[in-house]
Amino acid sequence: MSRDARWKALLELLVEQGRLAPGTAGALVRDLRPLVAAEASAEAHGDALDSGDLEQSVWVRLLERLGTEGPPPDAAGWVAGAVREEARRARHRAQRERPYPAEPAAGPAACPERAALVAERRRTLRAAVARAPVHCRRLLTAMLAPEDPTYREIAGELGISQGSLGPMRSRCLGCLRRMLATEVAAPELRGMER
Repeated sequence: MSRDARWKALLELLVEQGRLAPGTAGALVRDLRPLVAAEASAEAHGDALDSGDLEQSVWVRLLERLGTEGPPPDAAGWVAGAVREEARRARHRAQRERPYPAEPAAGPAACPERAALVAERRRTLRAAVARAPVHCRRLLTAMLAPEDPTYREIAGELGISQGSLGPMRSRCLGCLRRMLATEVAAPELRGMER
């Protein structure tokens, strides 16, 4: 339901309940909308507040008033005062609100979507390593070990010289790239192309 449709439904409800005279609701909203937007924008700009939040607060106050007292006799003056009051409340609330010092800010690693994507990439990588040729599988498994072994430790574990580990790693990573090219979207190019 659009914003205008929600307004219309709410104002019709107020008319049905006898809290608002028929015909005045649409005219009131139509006449006050530009004024509320202008006042909220002017007040928000000076205090770095969100004008949309101020507008929403003023409309809620107006609807509350319509439900109890009816439309204000001086609508323009009421809107200006309501916007100033809501801006004052927002400034006061912003001054009082402070983040909890004991709680660390949630970083990108704490994002559940990111964690799911990282886990999916790891599963895809591990599956590709499992399909690689035996010598590449052994090397890549050793390199992906959580202990983060050194080249010397990997060479000792595989029984090959440390000097041949670099070229073998390069060939195995090329093999892995070719295998993953069809499964995973290539990252954007960075730097210069060759």
